[in-house]
Amino acid sequence: METDWPLIAIRFALYATLSGLFGLSAFSLYGLKAGERADALALRPWLVGSGLLSLLFSGIALALLAAAMAGAPPWPVDQEAIGMLLSGSATGAAWEARMAALVVVLIAALMASGRAALLGVVAFAAAVALATLAWTGHGAMDEGAVGWVHLGADILHLLAGGAWAGALLGLVLLVARPVGRVDAAHLTLTHRALHGFGLIGTILVGTIVITGVVNAWLLVGPAKLPDLPTTRYGQLLIAKLALFGAMLALASLNRFRLTPAFERSIAAADHHGALRALRRSLAVEASCAVAILALVAWLGTLEPPASAI
Repeated sequence: METDWPLIAIRFALYATLSGLFGLSAFSLYGLKAGERADALALRPWLVGSGLLSLLFSGIALALLAAAMAGAPPWPVDQEAIGMLLSGSATGAAWEARMAALVVVLIAALMASGRAALLGVVAFAAAVALATLAWTGHGAMDEGAVGWVHLGADILHLLAGGAWAGALLGLVLLVARPVGRVDAAHLTLTHRALHGFGLIGTILVGTIVITGVVNAWLLVGPAKLPDLPTTRYGQLLIAKLALFGAMLALASLNRFRLTPAFERSIAAADHHGALRALRRSLAVEASCAVAILALVAWLGTLEPPASAI
């Protein structure tokens, strides 16, 4: 099977922008106070920009998917194939729901200005938009009760992963603030956000692990586990698990060593070394998250091993 790089690239772009949109809006609600959101993160430009890019990438993805299903080149755009996809498939309905949700995101983000109620609307609509990606992957391939379990696990996996990735974006933005704009208030805010993400991060990791096991069982099955290293799907899945393990190790380092060291450095008025260590760790963790999103985009275009179920 020939690798469809344009489709993989646009899938990755959608995973990245929608995860950032949902995760960052959610992080701004539980990690920051009302008066801090606009100044600490420049939240509105990030949300509006992510929403606009998601609309653009969704349009391109629809054209590429319709072309792939019709066996036609992506250009010129096959309007008949797009019409059939939109009118006669769950994938088309999911795409329409995503576009409607993104319009809501843009309207609420433009009006939000840090207000919790409107940011809650942004986060909810962004969650809906992110969840619709489950209909473009393996989560929608089964039928009956198994199909609903698979789809539900895929949606929860997407939302938990998106919340983690978006929170990483928010934390990176906080610790990467230019030195000239870092004052005592920002340092305190940053420490509180890092510390507060500990419990949320634990819940997200638990959700990712449980839903990942469910998805692996349905897509691979125990009987096929020994064959994973011999297939492209298995090799990419193993790489994804290795990167996830690296993210867990870095998250533990941040929570149990670097964040407490950062707190002590604030009290001693000597935060530069601790902040540099946090920046490096969060940058590597965020890079792992980006690589995982790229692998997920690629995995979704491959045929998984037959399940033993």
